[in-house]
Amino acid sequence: MTVIDADGLILGRLASNISKRLLLGEEITIVNAEKSVISGSKVSILGEYKSLRNKGGKEKGPYFPKRSDRILKRTIRGMLPYKQKRGRDAYSRLRVYIGVPNELQDKSFETIESAKATRLSARYIRLGELSKKLGASW
Repeated sequence: MTVIDADGLILGRLASNISKRLLLGEEITIVNAEKSVISGSKVSILGEYKSLRNKGGKEKGPYFPKRSDRILKRTIRGMLPYKQKRGRDAYSRLRVYIGVPNELQDKSFETIESAKATRLSARYIRLGELSKKLGASW
């Protein structure tokens, strides 16, 4: 099992890297999901996610999550063939957490160099901040 720290990693690059590794059969756990970043201006990102959130209704989907761990997991699901068996199997090997759970406190965390947010200019928003603006409370 690989444990990846999402602190300071770009959401899309992280998700594409993770989805490839899941399809190869790796079991992956992601911690600190709320500290990953989405590149772009805060206003446009918030508008896009609010429009995704407002689609559908309680009786009929699509359902879009508010919590940052669920948003990250949903982003990774979008990069997997989740309607096929191999995609469902890959998706079942993924665990995403807000913060670091007690059972993973003593493990060493891996990071993905190609997804570091140091390549970005000042225009980004943290996933935890976005989920709070969407109305999440954890």
